[in-house]
Amino acid sequence: MAQDPDLSEYLIAPDPGAPRLTRAVEGTDHNGARTQIRVVEERPLTIYLNGQEIVTAMTIGDYPEYLALGFLRNQHMLRQDEEITRVDYDEELETVVVRTARATDYEDKLKRKTRTSGCAVGTVFGDMMEGLDQVRLPPTPVRTSWLYALSAKINRTPSLYLEAGAIHGTVLCQGDRPLVYMEDVGRHNAVDKIAGWMLSEGVGAEDKILYTTGRLTSEMVIKTAMMGIPVLASRSGFTAWGVEIAQQVGLTLIGRMKGKRFVCLSGEERLERDADPAQISDEPRRSGRKGAA
Repeated sequence: MAQDPDLSEYLIAPDPGAPRLTRAVEGTDHNGARTQIRVVEERPLTIYLNGQEIVTAMTIGDYPEYLALGFLRNQHMLRQDEEITRVDYDEELETVVVRTARATDYEDKLKRKTRTSGCAVGTVFGDMMEGLDQVRLPPTPVRTSWLYALSAKINRTPSLYLEAGAIHGTVLCQGDRPLVYMEDVGRHNAVDKIAGWMLSEGVGAEDKILYTTGRLTSEMVIKTAMMGIPVLASRSGFTAWGVEIAQQVGLTLIGRMKGKRFVCLSGEERLERDADPAQISDEPRRSGRKGAA
């Protein structure tokens, strides 16, 4: 996939060891003419923690180690200071086994499941609000110039979405500089890959912005807050509970971010309006990105 040289500094290229991410499929269009399009592959990935099967996720198949680590961290099954001894991926068996120095047993937690609005892995194990009462995010200022710059850069980024659609994207940013960009069939998978990358690389969260193409629902807000990221932005809209939780933990929550337009429903006092919207161009229709449902 061709990469814009101006953007390549923050793109993580498709994992060279990953299976094929898209394939061509033939069909007919609205006129009955034969046509061929690219469609995203999806495959199961089963995650184990110290020999205990945790979950099977539907995923595009790249960066399985990041996905497993991020999922376990965001499910509170890995502690912040966890000593991870090994991460083994078996492509043939479609499994990732994460091993830690600490013995773990989450049998009781796995029995308590909350089905969420998430796709691919729409399940929270144990108490959905676990640990949230202790979360108070730092009052990180957000410049509106950063938001406009990020929106423009992300829309120019070569991606599986622009190639085939049917996929979500998540970008971790610092100021107006994207650090890492992940995609998957489910927005939670994409966020978990970011969390796994941060854990593996030792990247802090306190001055970061998380951008997603997905809805700003309660579980997306909770996941971002528990990762310690103080700003969450999206092209899509909000749910009422998501807004309430964001206000509770001090998360700056920005949605419907397209071109010069956005709406902030939590943390408005942290916005530094250093850019004149009148000087910002509307998003071109040809960008091809929409707020994914």
